[in-house]
Amino acid sequence: FVTRDSSVLEYREVTLPTFDVPYFKYIDEEDEEDEWSSRSQSSMEDDSLDSLLSDRYMVVSGTPEKILEHLLNDLHQVEGQGKETDSLLDDFLLTYTVFMSTGDLCQALLRHYCTKRYGDKEDESDVLFRKQKVLQLVSQWTTLYRDWLREDEHTKLFLKTLYRYILDDLYEYPSLEKELKEFQKLLRMHRRHTVDEYSPHRKNKTLFHQFSLRENWLQHKGAITEEGEVFCHIYITDHSYLSMKVKLSTLVQEVLKMVAEKLQYLDEELALVAVEFSGEKRLLQPNDCFISKSMVESSRVFICRQDLTDVLNLFADSEETLYRTVRMLGINAWDLAAGLTDFDWTLFNAIHEQDLICYIFSSQSSGGKTANLNLLLQRCNEVQLWVATEILLCNQLCKRVQLVKKFIKAAAHCKAQRNLNSFFAIIMGLNTAAVGRLSQTWEKIPGKFRKLYSELESLTDPSLNHKAYRDAFKKMKPPKIPFVPLLIKDVTFIHEGNKTFLDNLVNFEKLHMIADTVRLIRHCRSDQMRIESTSKEQQDVKMYIQHLHIIDSQQIMFELSHRLEPRV
Repeated sequence: FVTRDSSVLEYREVTLPTFDVPYFKYIDEEDEEDEWSSRSQSSMEDDSLDSLLSDRYMVVSGTPEKILEHLLNDLHQVEGQGKETDSLLDDFLLTYTVFMSTGDLCQALLRHYCTKRYGDKEDESDVLFRKQKVLQLVSQWTTLYRDWLREDEHTKLFLKTLYRYILDDLYEYPSLEKELKEFQKLLRMHRRHTVDEYSPHRKNKTLFHQFSLRENWLQHKGAITEEGEVFCHIYITDHSYLSMKVKLSTLVQEVLKMVAEKLQYLDEELALVAVEFSGEKRLLQPNDCFISKSMVESSRVFICRQDLTDVLNLFADSEETLYRTVRMLGINAWDLAAGLTDFDWTLFNAIHEQDLICYIFSSQSSGGKTANLNLLLQRCNEVQLWVATEILLCNQLCKRVQLVKKFIKAAAHCKAQRNLNSFFAIIMGLNTAAVGRLSQTWEKIPGKFRKLYSELESLTDPSLNHKAYRDAFKKMKPPKIPFVPLLIKDVTFIHEGNKTFLDNLVNFEKLHMIADTVRLIRHCRSDQMRIESTSKEQQDVKMYIQHLHIIDSQQIMFELSHRLEPRV
């Protein structure tokens, strides 16, 4: 057991500590030996230590200041020279918000940059190297976080202050000129994506975040423009709505046209009504911008007839319900899966790695920052409800059987397209209690489809900590979309099963496990998803997928289910 100032930083030889969390492991097939996994005591006994001998010492715990000092001391200026240090640095940058604030990190970095000497043995070249290492760490930090830091006031002030320090040091240390040029590029990039406090665009930015918190608008990376797309719910009844994606510049009449096409009405017959939190109703005018400040004050937006009566009775046969089934059955199952995958990839690609950590550790105050992650989780839930809705609104038994077959094929195609998020959602939708009790429907499903469904369903088996899913997902090459709720469960297990601080020192082993899990997002996105959708049919499917009709009440679903197949 080796220590260096053991009260603040501990090192331990190759033997790893045991953590009381379920076994799980994500492995990049091409980089298998660099992956790290946690195991229970029983599974660790079978492991060889050969793969660990290359890393003689491992940081186990320490104060934030000492861990940072260790990183700077061991940081290699030539990329790739110190893989162990690079991995440790990546762990630190991904998880530092768990044990210190961004403001504290900025202050610590400034202290390290400005310190002339650690001791008598350090010469001027050592001081220069330390300054260069601080700048290298700052560069990696801002590159990793990108837009995540652009709204942080501590970071803005820190970058400006550090820039002034570099200018002051340039005369004494001419070798910093290269770092200065790199830092100037970094500042230009930072400013390009930062909205000035008094800019006319500032108002739109603030409004956008308000919508993100209340109505779940998609928070794209980068600057917000009028062409940006947002998500909203247009309610048909109190427990039934259309989940739609519209542009910020969309007018009310354009939304009316999209809803009318979905519900098979003339747009002149319909109206959009905003219901305030007080209960007051307000008719939206056709030429008004749909996304406006007044929308923030609305509880919900309903679609209704011009005389303000309901457009749809869920418990009555109608042309709309018949048309929706016919249209759904006319969609190619592969195109349907491709549309879901394209939609999910847009959401998944907008997530920052830090979203996952912020979601677990700062859930009370991170609603705006984790808006994209919230949307992807919401989308998974909505696809599940949509599958059940489509089946339960189909009154004809033969067509209902065809719908179930269509969704089984779509789930298989989602798996083939490496979209496990929609795959899980579809299977869970078919497993909904209100759908599962439709015995007459399931009895008419052909044997080969029931066998396929059973095979697909086995991948969602939660036994042995979702081993079936993990094994299948590990074999898939990027790009791929994981089942995000399980990813959150993994981080939650690590967090709740291990203390963040041990004897007032940061438990860095816990943070390493969290960083390893979060890096799965990076691995999944190491290549871009390319799904061809050139034909008009495929474009129509993409539009169809953007506007899902959903029933969000289990009680209404059971009532519809019993209406289709009454209890004997």
